[in-house]
Amino acid sequence: MVRAGLTVDRIVQAAAELADEVGLDNVTLSALARGFGVKDASLYSHVRNLADLRTRLCVQAAREMTDRIGAAVAGRAGKDALLAFADAFRGYALEHPGRYAAGQLQVDPAVAAESVGHRRSIELTYGMLRAYGLREPDLTDAGRLLRSTFHGYADLETRTGFSHPRRLDDSWRRSLEALHFLLENWPRTTQPEPRGTRDPRPGRAAAPAVGCGTADGGHRAEGGGCGAEGGGCGAEGGGCGAEHIEHIRDEEQTGE
Repeated sequence: MVRAGLTVDRIVQAAAELADEVGLDNVTLSALARGFGVKDASLYSHVRNLADLRTRLCVQAAREMTDRIGAAVAGRAGKDALLAFADAFRGYALEHPGRYAAGQLQVDPAVAAESVGHRRSIELTYGMLRAYGLREPDLTDAGRLLRSTFHGYADLETRTGFSHPRRLDDSWRRSLEALHFLLENWPRTTQPEPRGTRDPRPGRAAAPAVGCGTADGGHRAEGGGCGAEGGGCGAEGGGCGAEHIEHIRDEEQTGE
């Protein structure tokens, strides 16, 4: 890497690539400075500290993951959308383990609120689940189940935590079939919500159908994104700052 043209974006991208190569915990400002051929102090003109860099990595990971998921689920609904969502989630986690780990970091609620990836993860997850006729509180419960399943499987797979000789792809596919069956037969605490009904929050439009998300986070559904437990990038979304996203959603619903 060359010193000329050092920018925040270049530093974050280099950190993302390094995280995938050596693991998120091994990404330091000193290691990045060596890669750019500069002194550590040169990086502080662009990022405040390691915590600031990790936050920026989280935001980037959320955006990348939701871009992938959004493209995968576009034009799909129901089982097709579930499979596409899950495969995109798992694929990102396996191809970019360092970035995926960054996407699971907790971030300040104010940062999450401004993050396109965080907001879009909410939109995509709830849009997908609404196609199964779910509404609150079942939406949140189902979102948590999906995130737990997707994240748990991907995390174990990246850590080589499965030792049985059965093919991982076969177990993954069967798991998704089981999730689809469960969502189709969800033990509802509420009546199924017809498509097109309004969002339960005052002044909100109905959550968009799967694949209707925009890159700028246009519509905002009501929780559960990429890496979010409300992430999600991932399964309840798949993005980063999971608990903070749910916290933000709760604040919006209660008006606090």
